[in-house]
Amino acid sequence: MSNKTIGVLTSGGDSSGMNAAVRAVVRTGIYHGNTIFGIKRGYEGLIDGDIEELSLSSVSNIIKYGGTVLLTARCKEFFTKEGRSKAYDNLKKFGIENLIVIGGDGSFRGLHELINEFPIQGIGVPGTIDNDLYGTDYTIGFDTAVNTALEAIDKIRDTATSHSWLFIVEVMGRNSGYIGLYTGIGGGAEEILIPETDSDIEELCKKLEAGHRRGKKSSIIVVAEGDEAGNAFDIKKKIETLVDWDIRVSVLGHQQRGGSPTAFDRLLASRLGYEAVLAVMNGENDKMIGLLHNTVTLTPLEETWTRKKGIDESYIKMAEILAT
Repeated sequence: MSNKTIGVLTSGGDSSGMNAAVRAVVRTGIYHGNTIFGIKRGYEGLIDGDIEELSLSSVSNIIKYGGTVLLTARCKEFFTKEGRSKAYDNLKKFGIENLIVIGGDGSFRGLHELINEFPIQGIGVPGTIDNDLYGTDYTIGFDTAVNTALEAIDKIRDTATSHSWLFIVEVMGRNSGYIGLYTGIGGGAEEILIPETDSDIEELCKKLEAGHRRGKKSSIIVVAEGDEAGNAFDIKKKIETLVDWDIRVSVLGHQQRGGSPTAFDRLLASRLGYEAVLAVMNGENDKMIGLLHNTVTLTPLEETWTRKKGIDESYIKMAEILAT
């Protein structure tokens, strides 16, 4: 098996654990005699030629940090043929014939187009807090995001109880309710509103009133930002038209992306980065490395966004029962 020249980049929204994945790619690649190049600022850096060779020491002590040392950006130019042509010219300039992309579905779409147009071998590594990519049980950064949101909800619960308030806590998730569902269950929320389920505000108010009659002094609603009923402020206005409660809103926002990755995310990222290099060396192409039931899988990149990754209905049912 001949040695390869491999480029690695992080693209799209950052997620905690990306650095662990980069570290695994670099160290696994060098261990097997390959040359590894780091591409700064995602596809934007690829178009600009912001590329440098990485050594073992380049990734020393980065496993514990959130964000990405390679930096990231969203690059509209890469979604044009001209942009991808510039990117390919830079890959050729550095002798890079293999590309590992750590990111989400938008990043994978770009990689898929590049592979189809030019003689480049590419492997995707799922790095997104939304956990919405088909072909893997968990994506890098999801567990850290949930734990960050859960820590915030635990603190909000203290204040809600002290003042007998209803809190609506908005978490990230434009199209996916994984963060909302897992955080809501872990935080003991009285209601969880996510894009995958229909939200009935009138029924929600009836359930909350029933809790108040039983003596509940406070309640927390967790809502994913992409819920069809609206964001946290929209839902607050709807509830206020039905009941006279003291309601507060907390939007957790981008803090969910940052912070030191959890042990789970460090292990997941290390495993996926390691396996991505092995996939490249085995000649795999246009696929995403994932873990399903703790087994390494390879899923065609196009399937990661065209096939829907549903939420386990048993979790939704459990959340409803535990919130009563």
